[in-house]
Amino acid sequence: MRVSSKLPIGLVATILAISPVLGTTLEQLTLADMARQSTSIVRARVTGSRSASQGSAIYTYFQLQVLETWKASPQNATEVAVPGGAVDGIRQSVNGAPELKTGQEYVLFLWTSRSGLTQVIGLSQGRFSVLGDMVQRPPASELMLDRSGRPVADQAMRLSIQDLRTQVLQSLHQTAGGVK
Repeated sequence: MRVSSKLPIGLVATILAISPVLGTTLEQLTLADMARQSTSIVRARVTGSRSASQGSAIYTYFQLQVLETWKASPQNATEVAVPGGAVDGIRQSVNGAPELKTGQEYVLFLWTSRSGLTQVIGLSQGRFSVLGDMVQRPPASELMLDRSGRPVADQAMRLSIQDLRTQVLQSLHQTAGGVK
């Protein structure tokens, strides 16, 4: 399945969660893409989780303690839904879904749908683990495509949290100034 840049990433994640998927294909997003398309960007610690069914899809809902907000929608998310999980002995998994662990700190690029469901943008692309003053994201395990539809190799990212914050804020400033 190819993710079109015309579809909101949250909708694509929902579609992937509902349909049986052997592999996931995503459009590779830059930091600037994620910053612009996110409804909020937070540095947060996961404080707990629960799984629930939503139609035929199962989501794991992670509760967040927001430590810092870099971009916010009118409703600052304190819970994020990740496709996959286990409910009543039924397990569903989605390739590329971000892994979150209770007690761990992350920088999360979030997207909230019109229905109010908040998810990590670009599946695992929008999740950075915080390790001291550094953040890192492993290369995506799913197939990535560039804007023209050609396969590309995703790269691991490791940078200081200050550098990530600066790049995100510069992207948001350029967008606000009309530069894209």
